[in-house]
Formats: sequence, structure tokens, C-alpha cells
Amino acid sequence: MNIYLIIAGTLSAIVAVLHLGCIYFGAHWYRFFGAGEGMAILAEKGSIQPTIITSFIIVVLSLWSLYAFSAAGVIAKLPFIRVALSLITFIYLARGVLGLFLIKSPMGRTPEFWVWSSIICLIFGIIHLIGLRQQWANL
Repeated sequence: MNIYLIIAGTLSAIVAVLHLGCIYFGAHWYRFFGAGEGMAILAEKGSIQPTIITSFIIVVLSLWSLYAFSAAGVIAKLPFIRVALSLITFIYLARGVLGLFLIKSPMGRTPEFWVWSSIICLIFGIIHLIGLRQQWANL
């Protein structure tokens, strides 16, 4: 078992649950977590759009969690594990770096959102990368 990939899977699962909280608790959570005023207003109006978008994010993060747990040896080996985990790691790292370039033009979000979410994504990506490098031969 690989502790870094177990941590990576747990972190992605936690973020998926937090996104579920946005659907359940609504506009206040969308605002708090920086989804943008537009998403919060849509949630207040009862639009299905925030739920659909957030549900998609939940599914993606849940799959990423499962792939990390699979690579760690916690659950059965999933198909395309090397490719999937490499892509997941790359996406977290790229999102972390690219998000920092959006601080000055935040696209409906606050600069603080881009700073904090980028730091979080970079940390997640680094944890994935360490775990992936350690497990590569076993995948």
C-alpha cells in the first residue's frame, strides 16, 4: 500500500463531498467556496444548472479518488491505471499552475479563490506525483 496515493484518494474524496455540500446547502456554499456569484444566484433561483455542473465535478473527483485508491492497492486494479493516474496528476499540477495566472483576471471569481484553489491543486498534484513515482513499477 502506498500512503501518498491513499492520501491523494482521500483528498479527492473530501473535495467531492464538499462539492456535494454545495448542492445540498446551496448558494451560501457556492459563494463560500468561490464558485462565483453567477452560480450562487442560479442556485438561489432554483436553477438545475449548478447541480448539473457540480454533479459532474463530483463524479470526476470520485473517479480520481478511486484511481488513487486502486493504484495504492486499497481496492482492485482499475483499467488504464498508469494513463489515468498520470493524467490526474498532470491535471492537478496544471490547474495549480495555470490558476495562478488568473489572479489578475479572475473570470467571475475572486483572486483569493484562484490563489487558494491553485495552492490546493498543486499540493494534491505533488502528492499524486510522489505516490505515482513510488508505485509506477507496480501498476
